[in-house]
Amino acid sequence: MSNSLNLEASNPVYQGQFGEFSITTDDRNGVKLYRAALLGAAVCCAIGTGLMIVPETIPFALITVLYALFSGALGVALWMIHIYMKPLHRALQIFWAIGSLVAVVLGTIAFRQNQSLALYVASHPLSIFGLGFTFVALNGIFFKEAFCFNRLETKLLLAIVPTLLLGHMFSWLPVDFEKVLLTAWAVFFLIFAVRKCVQNIPDDIGDKSVFEYLEREANGSAS
Repeated sequence: MSNSLNLEASNPVYQGQFGEFSITTDDRNGVKLYRAALLGAAVCCAIGTGLMIVPETIPFALITVLYALFSGALGVALWMIHIYMKPLHRALQIFWAIGSLVAVVLGTIAFRQNQSLALYVASHPLSIFGLGFTFVALNGIFFKEAFCFNRLETKLLLAIVPTLLLGHMFSWLPVDFEKVLLTAWAVFFLIFAVRKCVQNIPDDIGDKSVFEYLEREANGSAS
């Protein structure tokens, strides 16, 4: 009897828009993986930014490795994130896949020219046009977090990321200002990821009754 009471206490029942639901261990583990992936991506971004702006010889090979880790972590986060609109969720995943494929192609071209991916992108600004799909996906996460939780840092990132990428692609921004924006990006991204780690887990799960309702509607339409 006491075991069943403990089980009920650890899995409370929530009232959602379309009915009751409970949060399972798998749900919690999924949120933890999402947050760990975001933190990993943010740390890679911060380290890579530090290496880019220090007045020393830049180890471009290391920056390329960090970018690969960042992209992989972002892919995990996009897989685990909870978004009610399934088409939007799939679109963000497709954008990430396109950006990752472009990164592999650009990395191969750079390798054949005895360059690193970072140096190639820096010297070929228009390559941002393809690589930028990855950051469209990242901005999708920032938009979701800003909309759902009203986070200041994600609102700032929504402006910083496209400004920096478009500014570099079209050579609108001075190099010093690009470094300022890149540093701000890394700092706010890290703040966002760290704050996610201490947020209540149910917040990131959302209303499961909505997901269940949308799934039933999709299955009903398919049949």
